Amino acid sequence: MTLPTTLPGAVIFDWDNTLVDSWRCIHASLTVTFEAMGLPAWSEDDTRRRARRSLRESFPPLFGDRWEEARTIYFDHFSAHHLEHLQPLPGAEPLLKALHGLGIYLAVVSNKTGRFLRREAEALAWTGYFGNIVGATDAEADKPALAPVSLALAPAGLTLESLPAIGSWFVGDADIDMECAHVAGCLPVLVGTAIDEDFGRYPPAVRFQSCLSLCDLVSRLADTISVSTIRNVTSQV
Repeated sequence: MTLPTTLPGAVIFDWDNTLVDSWRCIHASLTVTFEAMGLPAWSEDDTRRRARRSLRESFPPLFGDRWEEARTIYFDHFSAHHLEHLQPLPGAEPLLKALHGLGIYLAVVSNKTGRFLRREAEALAWTGYFGNIVGATDAEADKPALAPVSLALAPAGLTLESLPAIGSWFVGDADIDMECAHVAGCLPVLVGTAIDEDFGRYPPAVRFQSCLSLCDLVSRLADTISVSTIRNVTSQV
């Protein structure tokens, strides 16, 4: 795969397993929910592989007519414990700081429920890096739909139509992120170790083992272009 040779005008990030590790709490909350509903629990590997879509899309098929009851159980457990287990992934904050310092517009589009997502960003003191933080149920549909992407771009006056022109990136760890990137016209950037995953029609354009290696690329590219040039690109859209 060919590495990008220019910096983007905007970067949209996934959250879980891209910038932070909160899988222990997600898995524990699902385990409590499955047990309360009388269903066999998933292994942690199953959770990491299967918990991709938003709750409002994934719970009805899992729990049928009782999905709203299951949602309450899950939310109660997750709300009580998610900040205890929240950990930034290696290189995540240096990457955000570098991109933000270059004047690149940053946003989050996640399938984690929006109120939990923003609470986690606040706890990490990361809110200031992002122009918008969009989670599940904040838009009329959830990722991979484009509604949350449009919402994430709005504070900068950007639109879906402008994304290819400014060379935007969509950074995530899963197939659903790569799908959203392709449909939105962003460069699909995969971070993490899901190298054997089948991405079907929506493969990543470039892969990085972690935010650390992506941050290294950003630093190298920043040496070849002025900050004012990047800001001019985004301000002209």
